[in-house]
Amino acid sequence: MKLNPCFAALATALLLTTAPLAHAVPGPGVSWQAAAADADIERAFSQAKAEKKPVLLYWGAKWCPPCNQLKATLFNRADFIEQSKAFVAVGIDGDAPGAQKLGARFKVRGYPTMILFNPNGSEITRLPGEADAAQVMKVLQLGLSSGRPVKAVLADAKAGKKLGANEWRLLGFYGWEIDEQQLLPVAERAATLAQLAKASEGADAETTTRLWLKSIGAMAEGKPADAAQLPRLRAVLADGPQARAQMDVLTNEAPDLVKALAPQAGEARQTLVAEFDTALKRLNEDATLSRADRLNALQGRIDLARLDSPKDEPHPKGLPAALLTDAREQASRANREITDGYERQAVVTQAAHLLGRAGLWKESDELLKSALARSHSPYYLMSQLGGNAKKQGKKADALRWYEEAFIKSEGPATRLQWGSGYLAALVELAPEDTARIEKAAAQLFAEAEKDPGAFYERSERSLKRVATLLAGWGQSPTQAAAVGRLKTQLDGVCGKLDASDTKAKAACQGLIKKG
Repeated sequence: MKLNPCFAALATALLLTTAPLAHAVPGPGVSWQAAAADADIERAFSQAKAEKKPVLLYWGAKWCPPCNQLKATLFNRADFIEQSKAFVAVGIDGDAPGAQKLGARFKVRGYPTMILFNPNGSEITRLPGEADAAQVMKVLQLGLSSGRPVKAVLADAKAGKKLGANEWRLLGFYGWEIDEQQLLPVAERAATLAQLAKASEGADAETTTRLWLKSIGAMAEGKPADAAQLPRLRAVLADGPQARAQMDVLTNEAPDLVKALAPQAGEARQTLVAEFDTALKRLNEDATLSRADRLNALQGRIDLARLDSPKDEPHPKGLPAALLTDAREQASRANREITDGYERQAVVTQAAHLLGRAGLWKESDELLKSALARSHSPYYLMSQLGGNAKKQGKKADALRWYEEAFIKSEGPATRLQWGSGYLAALVELAPEDTARIEKAAAQLFAEAEKDPGAFYERSERSLKRVATLLAGWGQSPTQAAAVGRLKTQLDGVCGKLDASDTKAKAACQGLIKKG
């Protein structure tokens, strides 16, 4: 990253007037600096260079459940607050003006993403937001103490050079799921992780196991792993401390791990599922884990119980009665007991999802409706209610909830995302309603016209989705006429873009061709 030296002299004075970051990160304890433009970033890195400190960049959104989980479990920790004195903390709210341009600059897409940079702007590592807070803290401290870019560490590992245990841990606990091909093409990830796992043997057992498990989870769906590795997974599941150390991988990858190592339905798979269920039940009952992590373990149990059901089956059969009872009771308890707004957004949405996966749609709907008034982002819950209704075949209810979610959504990037979701539901569930579809698309284009970041990162993807939907929908003469009017409107939007912003111009014109 090339830094603009003209901001260095202004850094101290401007930092004193930086506005607090309203949505992306909580305030108390950490001196987060809000960034919505390149100038904000240059200012932060100028300070970092002057103070010889790294920069921790956080990319998130108000509504995002995993972002709220970080706020509830990591950013409020005393050790994180104390550690923050050693770095410059920068937060990008995805709905801030210019935020999506910054997202494109830093190659960040999914919320949340946390990146640690050295003072000169080189990326050190991407932190694994899916790990529990204590593990994230360890990785953050490793990155701060090392200062060495994980890209260089990976190059040494691939070249066969000897690495220390901490360097292996940087690789094992790198945020591979949010890499955005900064280190590796996605197609090479599984094989590379397997090679790293083998090369790390003898250096750090926990890291070796993590790399190996992640290599299996990264394999293409339907591709079996080496069956000789099955005893290795069973050993991890049977060992409480090992399973706890790999909690996030086991809970998030449970179905994929089982399918890879026991690809055929039968006794071997049933045995592995039973052993996996025991390990996940132990994690679900582990009081040292956050409530969200414990529910994630319960989600894994439900996913395993419905492993042989069709992927989108709304009413899976054969789920154990005790498992359904656990789902009901834990979801209800979470709704009763949680008082923190961040934790509520993370946990209630997760609980509603797992209830639906268990086929408990009535309970899922009731939970979401009861939480609407207490949510700081009720439109997220409304979109879940729309999804629930759609899966149950309730078209009118689905469209009503999707529409209300779009109406209530806040922030330019979020509104384009929610609006494209509403349009997708209209095209799928009410393709004959030309007037309603045209109105929704026209509103999205009108909002894009007012948003300078509409043709970058997540917002650009939302608009691409709109163009693709319209291209597939506009087949009848009436529909084709509506699409023609929308193309004319979009052409006007493109014409008003700043001529110097060639990236936005090209993206906008590409939508017209796509549509």
